[in-house]
Amino acid sequence: MKKLSIAFVFLAVLISSSCSKGSGGGGTSTPTVALPIATISDISNDRSSTNTKFQFNISVDKVSTTAISISYTTADGSAVSNTDYKPVSGTLSIPANTLSGIIEVEVIGDSTRKANQTFSVQLSSPSGCTISNNKGTGTIVNENLLSYTVDNTGYSTPISYPGKNLVWSDEFDGNTINTANWVFETGGGGWGNAELENYTARTQNAFQSKGNLIIEARRETGNNYTSARMITKARKYFTYGRIDIRAKVPTGKGIWPAIWMLGNNIDQVSWPACGEMDIMELLGQEPNKIYGTLHWGASSTLHQSKGTNYVLSTGSFDQQFHVYSLVWVKDQVQILVDDILYNTITASNIAGSNNPFNSDFFFILNVAVGGSWPGSPDATTVFPQRMVVDYVRVFQ
Repeated sequence: MKKLSIAFVFLAVLISSSCSKGSGGGGTSTPTVALPIATISDISNDRSSTNTKFQFNISVDKVSTTAISISYTTADGSAVSNTDYKPVSGTLSIPANTLSGIIEVEVIGDSTRKANQTFSVQLSSPSGCTISNNKGTGTIVNENLLSYTVDNTGYSTPISYPGKNLVWSDEFDGNTINTANWVFETGGGGWGNAELENYTARTQNAFQSKGNLIIEARRETGNNYTSARMITKARKYFTYGRIDIRAKVPTGKGIWPAIWMLGNNIDQVSWPACGEMDIMELLGQEPNKIYGTLHWGASSTLHQSKGTNYVLSTGSFDQQFHVYSLVWVKDQVQILVDDILYNTITASNIAGSNNPFNSDFFFILNVAVGGSWPGSPDATTVFPQRMVVDYVRVFQ
């Protein structure tokens, strides 16, 4: 009898528990409702010369019937508060039934070309939501701006020489490249030297600022490269004279700046019959050494050249300006750096071949990337790389 009573009590408890979970019971549980999830976007904008607003978008994945609030504050990266942007902090409110809100940060105007900079907006203390990522990055794009300051120290040459007249010069004053003097050669394809760059006419790759021409080689997406190649063909060409070109050159494995001239009749007779005068070439992995060379020959199979190099006793050619010169008369070309003669080519060196160096030549300024001579850039090569030209002058 006692064992039956205990079993009956146990059964009654089970029935009572089961009933309390039914649809009509007072103990019904409420399902947990997931809160909206907030996300902040990154933003990247070109910098302007005047102050502009960067707008960071904060979005939620679903609407809420109540207002959402999130605290925020800015933080420096490579951009510095009160120099590059104005710091802000506060609380963002996203009204009920709304899917997004905006946090504005004022970026301070500048026009100086330099590396891009970043800062961030950081989120915290959410109410009515959760946060999936708590930092949005703002990228200030400075790399396309058109003001560039360079240290002007280095060697200079005079604006006049006894017995000679300045017959043409480009001092690169003003804000735009003079198209009456210069033409851009564009495209890729190696340029006969297995080069890697694509030459463009964009201001990203060539522009004038503060009395200088700047030619800039860039690494684009992946291992694609851009640069500029400027020529005076059919515009400014000369036979004989003293030529002075003041420049500061780039360095780095696979970087190949050049200041040179080609015969103006190249379209008629091709290279090397037109002649080539390399006033300055530098391999970026040898920053203290320049090369001066002349090329000639009736055809590429009969190509000849005479060149040599000049090595600085201290320092490298990227550290300050140097002047690269030709002293060019009938049947003789001398190549100089900072008025130091280091290569002479005369008619006797060209004996047995047509001498192209008593005819008109035009200028070429370029920065190549890669090629059969310098080789390709490697992990040590820093981009962008810039050749800065102060002036090109021709005296006769």
